[in-house]
Amino acid sequence: MTSDAFISIRNVDKFFGKFQAIDDVSIDIGHGEFFSLLGSSGCGKTTLLRMLAGFESPSSGEIYIDGQPMSEVPPHMRPVNMVFQSYAIFPHLDVRDNIAYGLRKQKLPKAKRDEMVDEMLELIKLPGYGDRKANELSGGQRQRIALARALILRPKVLLLDEPLGALDKQLREQMQLELRDLQRTVGITFVFVTHDQEEALTLSDRIAVMSEGRVLQMDSPTGLYERPSSRRVASFIGTMNFFDGTVSGVNGTSVEVAAEGLGTLRLDRRETAVAEGDKVQVAIRPEKLGISDSRPEGEGGRIEGTLENSAYLGERSHHYVRLDGLEKPVAVSAQNKENAIATADRARPIWLSWNEESLVLLAGD
Repeated sequence: MTSDAFISIRNVDKFFGKFQAIDDVSIDIGHGEFFSLLGSSGCGKTTLLRMLAGFESPSSGEIYIDGQPMSEVPPHMRPVNMVFQSYAIFPHLDVRDNIAYGLRKQKLPKAKRDEMVDEMLELIKLPGYGDRKANELSGGQRQRIALARALILRPKVLLLDEPLGALDKQLREQMQLELRDLQRTVGITFVFVTHDQEEALTLSDRIAVMSEGRVLQMDSPTGLYERPSSRRVASFIGTMNFFDGTVSGVNGTSVEVAAEGLGTLRLDRRETAVAEGDKVQVAIRPEKLGISDSRPEGEGGRIEGTLENSAYLGERSHHYVRLDGLEKPVAVSAQNKENAIATADRARPIWLSWNEESLVLLAGD
């Protein structure tokens, strides 16, 4: 456990019978951090969250919260609270009683309890809603009530299991911003589970990308998007073009790669250990590629292809360009400016361009 870790998950395994849901996971989470567990269904992220809550126990390894081991601590004694996707709002109680539900065992004076509820209503931007019934609330309002009910107990850690999954797209995006503001206001550690990559990128200080019970990469949103460590991570976070290649030369921190479709490229190998003759992949995001009707001038790479298809999406268009030697077209995302290329004219020559800094070198899978 590192000295600055508020939550420390150390070499945790979890078996359900012969099935291994969590495979030797170690994660350190700082105090006040918004940390997300990201992955597709069945990757182990919810199992890990339930172990933090105490609803499941590790088969091996240990979980520490604020320096204390949790293996012998039951769920109701842990300094955590949990918010579920289903909200679990009690339909027979009004908003005030829903928020105050967890305070019942504390035997607080009514005036103190009402004061705490009013503070929560202000915090979630629903002052005056205390007497509303559950069936009078929108989905977004119910989600805020669930958050307030969890936060009123003043946990050290708030665990969130896909809490925005039931909301429509517009409300979900609004609640993402409100949830991030709320976390910054209360200043406690949030551990957030989601399968939505955009949601994780928007909300998180750091993200752990999980697959088959393991952590593939743990980094900031920028680090994951700009510097994925493998094709699996790059494929899961956004859209990426991949080109098979062979290392043709190594010179200090740079390498030359003969890439299918693109020719010879020079790349920064960063932390990717490669040697001459190794099979690798070169990757680039669609928005990092320039597209034009004529050959671009200046530094950087460029290649001619054929415009195969385009999709107009208002402020930007998605183009698909066929390059010689490649089975799949290259995806390009470009803003629709005054000098944007004409999208109606298919099967015509088109030029792609890129900066070397935009290329990512990945070890061959």
